[in-house]
Amino acid sequence: MQKRLRVVDCLLEVHDARIPLSGRNPQLQEALGIRPHLLLLNKMDLADLTHKQRILECLEQQGFRNVLFTDCLKDENIQKIIPHVTELISNSPRYQRDENAESCIMVIGVPNVGKSSVINSLRRVHLRKGKASVVGGTPGITRAVLTRIQVSERPIMFLLDTPGVLSPQIGCVETGLKLALCGAIKDHLVGEDVIADYLLYTLNQRQQFSYVEHYGLDGPSDNVESVLKSIALSLGKTQKIKVLTGTGNVTVKAPNYNAAASEFIHAFRKGLLGKVMLD
Repeated sequence: MQKRLRVVDCLLEVHDARIPLSGRNPQLQEALGIRPHLLLLNKMDLADLTHKQRILECLEQQGFRNVLFTDCLKDENIQKIIPHVTELISNSPRYQRDENAESCIMVIGVPNVGKSSVINSLRRVHLRKGKASVVGGTPGITRAVLTRIQVSERPIMFLLDTPGVLSPQIGCVETGLKLALCGAIKDHLVGEDVIADYLLYTLNQRQQFSYVEHYGLDGPSDNVESVLKSIALSLGKTQKIKVLTGTGNVTVKAPNYNAAASEFIHAFRKGLLGKVMLD
């Protein structure tokens, strides 16, 4: 990424709008030097933006004055990005290059925040072309700095997609859980049971009990095992296990807690359990 900086006019940092303050890698900005910088808070359709002004004030205190909330599935959100980037570049004396009419933007951020989806959406909106970057619901899809990808004709603009880069050390346990819940850390590294427990705690703490109706539960609960059991039984996620009895082995059906935890987490990530702001 550092080697490609000589062709970069602006940094476009993409992050998850549900964790706008947590989990961003501060070393990215330090390592990539001084460039016009736009923070793009993606997946705004999944975030509770009731406290949007507070978030913007906190980000401004951290030095981020150029912030956009976006949903890469909505054209009206995507159309705001290129004009904003163009203005940032033109207002930065260091990068006023009249002899070069094209611009190159480096897209950075932690894993699985939608960097490749943003690039593909920009191509769809401005060039009417298909996907140029592979996307997926798990972190680690993009593994190398790709060649320049054109996303606009007027003005001529190219983007560089880059791998998601997490901070080498996550000092706060809760920050790590927020990242895991939003899919920036692979589930098996944390444990789906741990992530599901944190999700239940988070929903209850914010008094967002839509999971009760979604899964047909009797009421809110802080017992994750009880909730996962109900989810497993209501969705038919069971497994056969052998139980040793006085008369021999008996095969019975038991709730599949791992499958239920996975379903619970993915329902949250799809926005089926309501909009949430984790910060």
